[in-house]
Amino acid sequence: MPAPSSSPLSTGPALVDDGPAARLFAATLDQAVARGASDIHIEPSEYGWRIRLRVDGTLHELPHPPALLRDAFVTRVKVLARLDIAERRVPQDGRLRLTVAAGRVEDYRVSALPTVHGEKLALRRLEALPPDLSLTSLGFDARQRPLVEAAIRAPHGLVLVTGPTGSGKTLSLYAFLQMLNTASRNICTVEDPVEIQLQGINQVSVREKTGLTFAAALRALLRQDPDVIMVGEIRDRETADVALKAAQTGHLVLATLHTNDAPSAVGRLIDIGAAPYNLSAALRLVTAQRLVRRLCRTCRTPERVSPAARAAAGIAPEVTPDWTPYTAAGCPACHGAGYRGRVGVHQVMRISPAMRDLINTPANGQAIAAQARADGATSLRESALARVGDGTTSIAEAIAATDIA
Repeated sequence: MPAPSSSPLSTGPALVDDGPAARLFAATLDQAVARGASDIHIEPSEYGWRIRLRVDGTLHELPHPPALLRDAFVTRVKVLARLDIAERRVPQDGRLRLTVAAGRVEDYRVSALPTVHGEKLALRRLEALPPDLSLTSLGFDARQRPLVEAAIRAPHGLVLVTGPTGSGKTLSLYAFLQMLNTASRNICTVEDPVEIQLQGINQVSVREKTGLTFAAALRALLRQDPDVIMVGEIRDRETADVALKAAQTGHLVLATLHTNDAPSAVGRLIDIGAAPYNLSAALRLVTAQRLVRRLCRTCRTPERVSPAARAAAGIAPEVTPDWTPYTAAGCPACHGAGYRGRVGVHQVMRISPAMRDLINTPANGQAIAAQARADGATSLRESALARVGDGTTSIAEAIAATDIA
């Protein structure tokens, strides 16, 4: 189970203040918790300000707050996050821990950014991992789960999770780590930043200003006798080289990479400067992922889809005529959005002997993608449409989430 953040709770008058700004801040946090928001945005403008919540990947604006409360609201958040309230010219980062509705303790990462109309604040809710986190709950299907489990249970090698920012890559890596987290393993991570603290796992937060880069931290971790290493992101050649060498010398390395799909990860690492022979020897599995919104079970409604629309969406002709997709409607239970929660859709590319030969050649991206298909990998769009077929999401959501053209 994840341990609470070690950031100390702020003390002093700010915590007991019962002024209008304090009440508005408390109400905003309650709304964020009730609606399952991942982020809170406080945004200034020329004539006022607004508060928006990111819920299931989409921003929703709250009722307009009183213009006179803007400065007091921003100051309160900065005081609680232990930021310099006198500094408004440079970005600042902080953390805070607060007790919200029903006595629930929550951690937040706070970013303050100077804009032409004042400071913009972004609060990221650092939620604890669900206790039942599993490959199934992450969205891996019955064909993908054995491949992923075999890769992360291997004694050594590199497993990559790819996708854009906000696609749930870090949650997937944390889930993998929790599956491996036993007293017999030494697990270490390098992250930027550490979002959720995991009990029994040694986590290092990158600090570029002091020279603690991903590569420097990774080298240091290799002297700590690790069994499993998690790299928050492979960004450069140096980090890639150290990660690949670690994966070939008895360590299991889990990492993220920013690519549109799984086959593109190979070309991306080679472009960064990774040697193809090292990559072919170290790589075990690549997964690409997106998050699709779940239809609200209270208000979802059947949707009539013409044959032309099915073909445009990529729905195979062999799908039976009684296959009924659903669409979002909106009700009080989902605050009118038509969706509640999100689930991952995945493309899982195993590294077969034929794929290793292609990587070592090295082959172009089209050849890698063709071999992935030959090895049984489905596309992200196909995985998303499977979620349409079981009533989890809508066709519109599946298309929007997997549009990587």
